[in-house]
Amino acid sequence: MITVKNEVFHLQNNGSSYLFRIRDGYPEHLYFGTQVETGDAEALAPAPGCGWGGSTLYSERSNACCLDILPLEWSGAGRGDYRESPLELSVEGSPVSTDFRFSGYEILKEQPASALPLSRGQSVLALRLSDKEAGLRLTLYYGVLPTVFTRRAVLENCGERPVSIRKFMSACTELQGPFVLHTFSGGWVAEAQHTVTPVTMARVCLESTTGASSNRANPGFMLAAPGSTETDGAVYGFNLLYSGSHYLSVQQSLQGVTRVLQGISPANFEWTLAPGETFETPEVVMAYSGRGFGGLSERLHTYINQNLIPPYWQNRPRPIIYNSWEGCMFDFTESRLLRLGKTAARLGCELFVLDDGWFGARDSDTGSLGDYAVNFKKLPHGLQGLGKKLGAMGLGFGLWMEPESVSHDSELYRAHPDWALHDSLGRENLLGRHQLLLDLTNPSVRDYIVQSVNVILDSAPISYVKWDMNRHSCVLGKMQHAFVLGLYDVLHRIFDSRPEILLESCSSGGNRFDCGMLYFSPQIWCSDDTDPVERLRIQTSLSYLYPPSTFGAHVSASPHAQTLRATPLSTRGNVSLFGCLGYELDLSELLPVEQAEIRNQIAFYKEHRRTLQYGRFSRSETDGGGIVWQMQTEAETVAGVFHGLQPAAPGYERLAVSGLDAEKRYRMESRRQLLRVGDFGTLLRHVLPVKLNPNGLAVSAADSHYKMYDGAQVLTASGAAFAAGVQLAPRFTGTGYDANGRMQSDFGSNVYAIKEVSTHEPH
Repeated sequence: MITVKNEVFHLQNNGSSYLFRIRDGYPEHLYFGTQVETGDAEALAPAPGCGWGGSTLYSERSNACCLDILPLEWSGAGRGDYRESPLELSVEGSPVSTDFRFSGYEILKEQPASALPLSRGQSVLALRLSDKEAGLRLTLYYGVLPTVFTRRAVLENCGERPVSIRKFMSACTELQGPFVLHTFSGGWVAEAQHTVTPVTMARVCLESTTGASSNRANPGFMLAAPGSTETDGAVYGFNLLYSGSHYLSVQQSLQGVTRVLQGISPANFEWTLAPGETFETPEVVMAYSGRGFGGLSERLHTYINQNLIPPYWQNRPRPIIYNSWEGCMFDFTESRLLRLGKTAARLGCELFVLDDGWFGARDSDTGSLGDYAVNFKKLPHGLQGLGKKLGAMGLGFGLWMEPESVSHDSELYRAHPDWALHDSLGRENLLGRHQLLLDLTNPSVRDYIVQSVNVILDSAPISYVKWDMNRHSCVLGKMQHAFVLGLYDVLHRIFDSRPEILLESCSSGGNRFDCGMLYFSPQIWCSDDTDPVERLRIQTSLSYLYPPSTFGAHVSASPHAQTLRATPLSTRGNVSLFGCLGYELDLSELLPVEQAEIRNQIAFYKEHRRTLQYGRFSRSETDGGGIVWQMQTEAETVAGVFHGLQPAAPGYERLAVSGLDAEKRYRMESRRQLLRVGDFGTLLRHVLPVKLNPNGLAVSAADSHYKMYDGAQVLTASGAAFAAGVQLAPRFTGTGYDANGRMQSDFGSNVYAIKEVSTHEPH
């Protein structure tokens, strides 16, 4: 809802309010928090006092009109506000001041059309500001959605001279009170490191300068009141619908007002705005919760699932994937792929994804990117033949591609070397993964990509695309923003007419895990690191900002390729259950007991898929040190408990389950997960009457025919008992096998399904 009264603007959604007013021609921020009334504006407005000796008075008529102490919705430059400005302009190389004053507003039913992604289904306030002396108009767009607000800005050059934009933020937001900044930075295979930084008078910046949103600095962040917890405290969440270099800064003033700026990174940014032209910034998403980090996550997850991802995939179940990469890499034939597909279908997978190596002479990562002609030596019946044969097994067919890049050793590069990005001074090209980026600012390049991908998608029954981008370019410079606009143009032209194709974005893992890509791709590959211990941290961090329905999460082999860590197959599966489940290993090497365990994982996932993909997510811990992920719908709750290193003689452990009706009764049952007899090694000699070689034929036969279950547990209790914490089965205490215990070494885990007990069922 948007209410305007006496130049007070009140934006309201389900549970929160955002208020500002016009003061001396400036939009003055009043309040952002839990829902209030429009009539509360005066009581919520800051009272700046009677003059500030070190400030510059905007008007001699008012001792209080000092722009550097007012909370503002937008601030110019060179007119008395000495805090960081959201806009920096120059004319003919000289900086210019800006002084934007209110000139009117309009309430719109939807956002005006844009080349950038915009949230779907919002009502919009367009606030008009103008600077007559500079010949500029600025429109601040405010969007209202059920759980979030949005902001973006559009600048129009109404003058007679070109204006150079050196910095232009999407939003300037000012919040009163002490805060702690939560950001998620990292690098390849180590994405989303949760960093906590107190907000002080020293400016804190988070920035990506790679040309992509990058694993170095995810564009999403949170500002929390000190002491906030998962369930309590005031927490603000911000994100940016943009897939290029981005910028965030926070700084608290002496008066206790924290200025938050977010938008395109000003590093190497320059955009010439000719007379009559406009420039629009990416959209910022803002949410507030008074119920801690969990409450904020719920609001952001709802927004992404209902107002951001493509409509066709909203609330639609995501298929269980088998990806060929780690099982085959470049070394495959059609017959080998079909054998893997047959096994994948038998285990319960629903979609077979052919990864790299299917085109050109692509037998390694040194060549053929850009040459999207099928390699008929590997695939004698082409993609069409492979897709049909997989379809006959009951599997959908998906394909990996990397259309934004080109190899030096490729037919495309030999024909069009000018289509790649090169250093402007003619220096030797710097390669990443033996490849260059194509120049997506060139319409001919975009046409080639669109045509090539369209031909591929129309040539076979393809229902899924993994769109990868495995390098950055040091030479993008001021072309960075135009490159991102080119990418969005390509994605629109390919996928708008094919909404039923499931697009999964990937960029060396999480290099482009951002809301701009989620506008096109309902799920994103979180990280090239599929070690479940690392994924537990990565997916926990991402869950603050993004719902599990967007997490590409695969089970891979152990020991793991990125960490050399050995982990239980059950834990690899349990972590991946909380996302878009997939498998990425050589299925032909699985033992029978491992195949049985994977069938159990997939069967459990199918039974609880809607909860695991679209339930309400929360994070907690057990009193025994276990990390808890909980997903909840009205029908059921699924909780995962994950441990690190196994201690000797572990104590009791309780699992507290939130969100249940205290007066109703519920049944909790663990997922039946299997143990391999051989994993107990020489310990078998202590519990069996005969000595057996743990790697011998007898143990292999036992693995095939004898089922050892881990952590089997069923209990019934009231919702009140679950809230207090129900007792979990004991962990291994060094006294032999117990079918009802949790027979786990390091990195053990269990998943539990909790449903209400029917009144007709016995207690």
